[in-house]
Amino acid sequence: MKHLLRRLTVHDPTSSFNGQTVDLLLVDGRIEAIGVALSAERADRVVEWPEGAGVSPGWVDIGAYVGDPGQEQRETLDSLARAAAAGGYTRVAVLPNTEPQLHDKGGIQYITAEAERLPIFVHPLGAISHATAGKEITEMIDMQRSGAIAFTDGLHPIAQTGLLLRALQYVKSFDGLIVNMPLDLSLIADGQLHEGALSTSLGMPGIPTVAETMYLERDISLLAYSDSRLHVHGVASRESVTLIRKAKARGLRISAATPVLNLLHTDAVLAEFDSNYKVLPPLREAADREALREAVADGTIDMVYSNHQPLDPEAKDLEYPYADFGAEGLETAYAALRSALGERMSPELLVRTLSGAARELFALPPATIAEGARAELSFFLPDTAWTPTADDLRSLSNNNPLLGQSLIGRPLGIYAKAQLIRNSL
Repeated sequence: MKHLLRRLTVHDPTSSFNGQTVDLLLVDGRIEAIGVALSAERADRVVEWPEGAGVSPGWVDIGAYVGDPGQEQRETLDSLARAAAAGGYTRVAVLPNTEPQLHDKGGIQYITAEAERLPIFVHPLGAISHATAGKEITEMIDMQRSGAIAFTDGLHPIAQTGLLLRALQYVKSFDGLIVNMPLDLSLIADGQLHEGALSTSLGMPGIPTVAETMYLERDISLLAYSDSRLHVHGVASRESVTLIRKAKARGLRISAATPVLNLLHTDAVLAEFDSNYKVLPPLREAADREALREAVADGTIDMVYSNHQPLDPEAKDLEYPYADFGAEGLETAYAALRSALGERMSPELLVRTLSGAARELFALPPATIAEGARAELSFFLPDTAWTPTADDLRSLSNNNPLLGQSLIGRPLGIYAKAQLIRNSL
């Protein structure tokens, strides 16, 4: 199939066409030609885009939750793929917290085999411990050979220091990457939101910042000792930003990501007890949010992610203290990021935080907009106001806190695996 895509502004600092508005001729999964007013005779299908539409290398989301296998009522691989494509993502790496968990080569092979038929690329993250229980280390090299791109216990931060050290040492044999969320669940107890003025005024147990920074300090110490590679998944506080900045200055092989919702909102939104904002890591204070924004802009935080955790009504549509942590978010992640960063959202920052950093750190295929290159593309309206509704969601769950909220920036679809998927406007 030959697609001619009309009038797209290129957002790609690695491309000689960066900043130019051009036509793209895509033929069987490759960019055959880039230019102005390309002949329609060369195409089977001509696609006109809204004025101001942009194109960038395909976006990557690391650490989305999928219920397949075991919790398919929350999200299947098919619905995850639809949600990702609607959000502008061409690749998603899924957490191992399924039932059964992705803790052996059989589980990894299930995901990679199922992913073959999907319209996007789905990559498994293998578990560090058996059943993500934090006790017995897994055979990570078997999973790596079967397609796991990194290793994490996902929603279960590693509590055992010895286990985390062994994991960091284990993956050195193949230059693997350990991913851990710095959050000491034993310090959270019944914590419901960030520990601060709001939690005190509401009389609700808080989640202290020290639960994040204590684990992060430990993880950095183990990283330095092991000389391995660590990706910090879920940076939420200004103190953590400082720790990561210092670790990078020391030359440690550390990278970091923050959830996009933590860039947009603070714990103030929880004054109305909207359980859709009940997430981990928790939304913290305004000073934390600003520190995160600055860290994304200056590269201390390498990437952002959707923190996509679809939940069924039985887990979420409850009084706030009884609702599970987690928010659906693939379809609205780009708009949340664009709204949060405003004028800081340069093409360079867009590509680094949504595509380039993840591809480099997780050894995924590079993507660029150039003639002859493999076509893996995301389409979007960077300056368009948008109020998402439930009709815009493709997930099986609708626990998205941004529904009905005015945002800037709208995803338009993707091109991946030689297929064009376009959102209706």
